[in-house]
Amino acid sequence: MNPALNALFAEAAQRIAGADGVLITAGAGMGVDSGLPDFRGNSGLWRAYPALGSARIAFEEIACPDAFLRSPTLAWGFYGHRLNLYRRTVPHRGFAILQEIASRLTHGSFVFTSNVDGQFQRAGFAEATVCEVHGSLNHLQCIGACGGVITPADDFVPEVDEAACLLRSPLPRCPICNDLLRPNVLMFGDWGWLSGRTAVQRKHLTRWLQSTSRPVVIEIGAGLMCPRCAASARHSVSH
Repeated sequence: MNPALNALFAEAAQRIAGADGVLITAGAGMGVDSGLPDFRGNSGLWRAYPALGSARIAFEEIACPDAFLRSPTLAWGFYGHRLNLYRRTVPHRGFAILQEIASRLTHGSFVFTSNVDGQFQRAGFAEATVCEVHGSLNHLQCIGACGGVITPADDFVPEVDEAACLLRSPLPRCPICNDLLRPNVLMFGDWGWLSGRTAVQRKHLTRWLQSTSRPVVIEIGAGLMCPRCAASARHSVSH
């Protein structure tokens, strides 16, 4: 192995051994080894969803609240397929390795992620130790303004025509006002996202950080072109 790489691994191991907790910051790349797409550009989106490619629908056009107003069956075809995909995906070995590292530290771990797939929870990380800064596709909210309730998506099992990227089962409806439900995910141009669940998670993160004196950050899959997830997590650590 490359001596320089060996030295980096040795330094990483030393830093982890000297820590009392690990903050895991993760972006879309974390799920690639589990078989999840990362949608790097429209080409990646259109490979996964040919129907969107044929219609030349960009990621920003389908991943936005207006898509649910323009064509709710198309928008839910996209998000419903993703929800089904996330539910049947088995988290890769890397999640378990992170848990093994955390198990040796006094304060364990906390996850700060821009992913909306719920894979850390599926891998066994406690719900109270995960901060999903962009929300979660495993939760729903009303597209209207009936009170700001966020509900689990457990009872919503979308049936999707994958070739056409269209929802075939009934659209999910708000239990309060019967308006359309949408994912509790921060989308492009999204002024209606309900951030209450994420705000509670951020409070949990703050308390965890205050309990540690020597936290170490492990950054995975956040990318170099758009390092907002890692930068935001480092800001939390510094404060």
